[in-house]
Amino acid sequence: MSARLSKGFTLVELMITLVVIGVVAAIAFPSFQSLIRSSRVATAHNELIGMVNLARNDAIRNNQGGVVCGSSNGTTCNGQWGAGMMVFSDSDGDGVFSSSETVLRYTAFNSALTVTGPPAPIAFDARGRRRAGADQTVKLRPTNCGNQPLQSTLTINASGQVTAVKGACQ
Repeated sequence: MSARLSKGFTLVELMITLVVIGVVAAIAFPSFQSLIRSSRVATAHNELIGMVNLARNDAIRNNQGGVVCGSSNGTTCNGQWGAGMMVFSDSDGDGVFSSSETVLRYTAFNSALTVTGPPAPIAFDARGRRRAGADQTVKLRPTNCGNQPLQSTLTINASGQVTAVKGACQ
């Protein structure tokens, strides 16, 4: 008989380790998906607030208008909030993007998010007040949400302030 020490794993030890890893992964995977969904909504939520603030600040600083609108390509305001958002400096104050106006920022949304915005762009005048009379609302939620409280509803009031409410997906 040899007096050599074993320097490895047996097949039984390896199989038990793989089974334990598989069970832990099966338990953790749904929680990880929920974390990813929540993170996507939080990112889009913060991006929207930043874009509204950018449009409002630019309107005040340059003594002209600023607009946030739904845009699928960053060169036109086509009302497709689910594809992305664009902020532009509204130099003529009409609330409509023209080629002579400057795009300040464009953000494309992840396709795993559902975003619904107002039919009209979120437009600010030179004093930083919104041009629309009624409050404007943008809703963000994961496409596959279930009954989880992952929907974020952002309301922009007449003075340009943003309030956010988290709730169950609808």
